[in-house]
Amino acid sequence: MKTLGLIWRIIVGIKDLLVLALLAIFFIAVSAALSGATPAAIPNGAALVVSLDGAIVDQGSETSPLDTVSGNVTSEVQLRDLVRGIDRAAGDSRIKALVLDLDLFFGGGQANVVAVSDAIARFRKSGKPVHAWATAYSDDSWLLAAGASRIWLNPLGGVIFAGPGGSRLYFARALEKLQIDVNVFRVGTYKSFVEPYTRASASPEAKAADQALADSLWNSWLADVKRLRPAADVPSYITQLPQRIGQAGGDGARAALDAKLVDQLASRDEFDAAMVKLVGEGELKYWGHYSGVSLTDYLGATAGKDKTSGDAVGVVYVSGSIVDGEAPRGTAGSTTIRQALEQALDENAGIKALVVRVDSGGGSVTASEEIRAALLAAKADGLPVVASFGPVAASGGYWVGTAADEIFAQPSTITGSIGVFAILPSFPRALNELGINSDGVKTTPYSGEPDVVAGLSPEVRTVLQMGVEDTYRRFITIVAEARKLPPAEVDSIAQGRVWAGTEAKRLKLVDNLGGLDAAIAAAARRAGIKGDVRVINIEKPEPAWVKALKSFGGSETEQQARDPWARLLLASRQRLLSSMADFAFLASGQGATMQAACLECAAAGSPRPAAARASTDNLAKLAAAVQSSR
Repeated sequence: MKTLGLIWRIIVGIKDLLVLALLAIFFIAVSAALSGATPAAIPNGAALVVSLDGAIVDQGSETSPLDTVSGNVTSEVQLRDLVRGIDRAAGDSRIKALVLDLDLFFGGGQANVVAVSDAIARFRKSGKPVHAWATAYSDDSWLLAAGASRIWLNPLGGVIFAGPGGSRLYFARALEKLQIDVNVFRVGTYKSFVEPYTRASASPEAKAADQALADSLWNSWLADVKRLRPAADVPSYITQLPQRIGQAGGDGARAALDAKLVDQLASRDEFDAAMVKLVGEGELKYWGHYSGVSLTDYLGATAGKDKTSGDAVGVVYVSGSIVDGEAPRGTAGSTTIRQALEQALDENAGIKALVVRVDSGGGSVTASEEIRAALLAAKADGLPVVASFGPVAASGGYWVGTAADEIFAQPSTITGSIGVFAILPSFPRALNELGINSDGVKTTPYSGEPDVVAGLSPEVRTVLQMGVEDTYRRFITIVAEARKLPPAEVDSIAQGRVWAGTEAKRLKLVDNLGGLDAAIAAAARRAGIKGDVRVINIEKPEPAWVKALKSFGGSETEQQARDPWARLLLASRQRLLSSMADFAFLASGQGATMQAACLECAAAGSPRPAAARASTDNLAKLAAAVQSSR
């Protein structure tokens, strides 16, 4: 029987090896074909069609070969690609209009949405129209559409604004019922990430800080709306929504039109016909019959316009949770980022300055320090370093940013959260309830520690708490030296508290309000670079065959519901699943014990569809395991 089992394992191994070999040959063939592919033609007088399926992100997440081939890919659009494409089309005589298809768009973080809105404003200044269409609009999608020349809405749709905020889950009572001990070591009055595992509700301090942040973000959103579409009285619309829909006979789309939130009601076919009148008829594409070119094809066809020589500013991307070692795109692996930076500086003598672009709520303390140290090493070699904070640059993300000579943030950037914690679960009571006991011998008080079976020893608890407090003192010192502030003043605005960009500037945690373009321009000035600035992105590259196969396959947005309430439900689900993925990562023991993380920032920062998808997969596996155990 053992012999048969061995033979079977050998056969399975040979089969797996053959599959991998065939996949490798396939991908090599695809890459070779792509290298010689002819760029798509751009019709004269066409529209640049920007179909925002999924989320706007700073850095696209990595996709496995199997998921890529099957079309099971996370729907994301990189901010830099959007802005570059729209800006380039503004000066392209072949492009007559910009069309924003927002039907499957579910957010991008307010700071990133504003950056795209600014690009749309520059496009309109060229004298070309911008048209936006969707079945339904919510906060991010309507803010993006607000800068358009004309906003179109499906007659069966509507516009619903939620604003920042919402419920969080608290597990303390459930953990007590399960007799699971959550050992928390923390510094900072407002370090509220640990509260869901130690309390049944938010502490007064955490709730007050969360409310202040939500109010600041909401005021920033309302200010952007007023600037982009002054005729729309959004506060009144929200306050009177039931009455307005009632006056429209229950028709949400008509209520939005009457409130001047949209300009015209039209089905997709009617919108298609209107665009045919504007730019002419073209080949049938996924967007319709009108003459157009997709953002991906346009960027490919105009790639020759990218500056490839001369002095440059290197942009280092720190996106997603900060973890030790190597990590895929969309996660900030400290070794991956350090090696990418060192390689870029070694291979590109033209890099004269750096911008570190941060869209992260932090993570591992040691990983954050490794990235900061790599930036400081470049700085010691004479390169100016400027930080650009995206939707979130908090805790470990802020730790990284302290390496900069100058920090830029958007008014809606979520930053600060200067605090440290460690969290370790243990299960002595739960195991005892099951009749499982532990026993053993020790040679030191630390043998077998941290002991998640018998519980942490008093000595380990003391050492861990001292370590957290020491790391917090180091964090305060780093910030004080970087921002040229007294440590006591930093401590008073730290304590784990989160701030919006506008408040952070007032508190001197950031220097200027502005986006990535402003940070690149500042870095170029510091380096003495004149004229158009060449930009070199410093990150783990995405293979060409992955980009191509993503465009061939379907995506997870294609079967999503599109009515207004479904869009809000999707956004809420994404936030919840992303938070669960963060907790699962920490509870699994894969992450660092010492954390400078603001994981609660996930609720108000950039959407993270990859993390949400991973959490969904884990929940499905858990449900299957529970079902099979019955």
